[in-house]
Amino acid sequence: MTSLGEKIASLRKARGITQEQLAEKCSVSPQAVSKWENDITSPDISLLPRLSELLGVSCDELLGVQRAEVVAVNKDTVDLTKMLLKVRIKSGDGDKVNINLPLSIAELLIKNKEFVATLKKSDDGEKRAMGALSEIDFEQILSLVNQGAIGKIVDIESADGDIVEIWVE
Repeated sequence: MTSLGEKIASLRKARGITQEQLAEKCSVSPQAVSKWENDITSPDISLLPRLSELLGVSCDELLGVQRAEVVAVNKDTVDLTKMLLKVRIKSGDGDKVNINLPLSIAELLIKNKEFVATLKKSDDGEKRAMGALSEIDFEQILSLVNQGAIGKIVDIESADGDIVEIWVE
């Protein structure tokens, strides 16, 4: 298991950031970063969001929290009417979209061809965050869920820094 210090060092090096640069961006001394990476001390909890941002991972990833990606369940024992479709989009520009819909409502919207067509329109003035939805096959996601798949169904990060996650819980 990788320690927090090892993870910080590895992610920092992968991004080509020196200890001094990371220290400056976190308003701490380079010695503090060295102590984190050698597991002598840990960063203050208030620094975790900033560290995560600088290192390009979520706080959960930084701390080693692992969530199940997709699991198969017996669809006869799970009440799909109580499930939620969660869509999380964060554009490289910082725009954020969070959608939480009961699966039954999401299914109605997805089956509405006009609704799906509006998602797939890509006007220049449209935010990239919503444009990221245009390539997702929601009918295929519903098919997977109806076969018993739950958890993180989609996890995309584009070269532009756009992130799209779709969960069914």
